[in-house]
Amino acid sequence: MRDEMQSMSNNNVWEFVNLPKGYKPIGCKWVFKTKRDNKGNVERYKARLVAKGYTQQEGIDFIETFSPVSTKDSFRLVMALVAHFDLELHQMDVKTAFLNGDLSEEVYMSQPEGFKENGKENMVCILKRSIYGLKQASRQWYLKFDKIVTFFGFIENKFDQCVYMKVNGSKYIFMVLYIDDILLASSDVNLLNDTKRILSANFNMKDLGEASFVLGIEIYRDRSRNLLGLSQRAYINRVLKRFNM
Repeated sequence: MRDEMQSMSNNNVWEFVNLPKGYKPIGCKWVFKTKRDNKGNVERYKARLVAKGYTQQEGIDFIETFSPVSTKDSFRLVMALVAHFDLELHQMDVKTAFLNGDLSEEVYMSQPEGFKENGKENMVCILKRSIYGLKQASRQWYLKFDKIVTFFGFIENKFDQCVYMKVNGSKYIFMVLYIDDILLASSDVNLLNDTKRILSANFNMKDLGEASFVLGIEIYRDRSRNLLGLSQRAYINRVLKRFNM
């Protein structure tokens, strides 16, 4: 919870203000999650502060909400290209992705439970950045990400807006965005590292190295035979366990 509050502070997500007359603040709550690896072992514990977006009113504190995500078909197609052309395949994770989105609407939120500011208990937070749970959060993050990567020469795919490509002479790189998971497939290691540097300079990133577990799908490779396999073993085991089978 302290880590999450530190992220809020680092990203300058809100300011404390007195609630203006006629406005009603939206609430917020803590959500706890256990992240597991492909073998089901506990990787880390996460606490996330989530706005109660269901109390937002259209036209007042949100307008557009649509945000694209890459399709599983695009993911499989990129995997086929990786196997066929023996591309480098790495993955990165955006920490607190939604906090990167800028807000254009005026949104007031109650202070988080357990973390009320001393001497400012009666004040509310005016949000400057989008926060998880807001109806427009996903859209604002996508718009920010798109703006940054296209500025650095990436071209968005017309049929799947979350797939990008950059060509540099005979070298090329594909970038697949699925909310806050980023998959990088490149014909050149230097281009791959340049892209990682660009992403890390603009967002708080976690470099996960060679891709092995993406979107709950296990990836295994045998580069000597140009083979790449996808397995959903972890998901299948979870379903079997749920039904005691």
